[in-house]
Amino acid sequence: MRNIVLASASPARLQILRRAGLDPKVVVSGVDEDAITAASVPALVEELAAAKAAAVAGQLSGALVIGCDSLLELDGRPYAKPRSAEEAAGWWRDRRGRTGTLHTGHCVVDTATGAEARAVASTDVRFGSPGDAEIAAYIGTGEPLHVSGAFTLEGLGAWFVEGIDGDAGTVMGLSLPLLHRLLKQLDVPLTTIWPTP
Repeated sequence: MRNIVLASASPARLQILRRAGLDPKVVVSGVDEDAITAASVPALVEELAAAKAAAVAGQLSGALVIGCDSLLELDGRPYAKPRSAEEAAGWWRDRRGRTGTLHTGHCVVDTATGAEARAVASTDVRFGSPGDAEIAAYIGTGEPLHVSGAFTLEGLGAWFVEGIDGDAGTVMGLSLPLLHRLLKQLDVPLTTIWPTP
């Protein structure tokens, strides 16, 4: 069985992989995200994912390293993790009743061969219209302060998401269908990473 390494501290990404039958090792990349730029939000998340995967892959041999990065795009602007509770609350007031796109960049590096595959998955998110008191209460939980776009689909933020168009995994930080396609590009069969009975 191949060793899987997740180059991310995201609990949601780790949970997605574990629920899919994998038991990845987590190695945080330490990449300075502010130092990376790109012409568009999708291009930026792809570059960030690749940088994270490359930083961790350089420390390993014989492993499959998965790097990911997510950003919400609204009106062409990227929304990462909010810098403060006030900023998160402002974001929520601005997005009430609107639709944004959550982009998640994925990069897989096979350290046995040096080969790399990368792509971006995008899912539209239709936000509800929480009241000011609800927004304040949500921000007060602390949950939105630690995630891109200041919301989750798998936590308390789900109360304020009317629906999505696309893969839910993309919004949570890792798309299994896209990961499957990237593994195929690297000639890595799922049977070599799934647990044996």
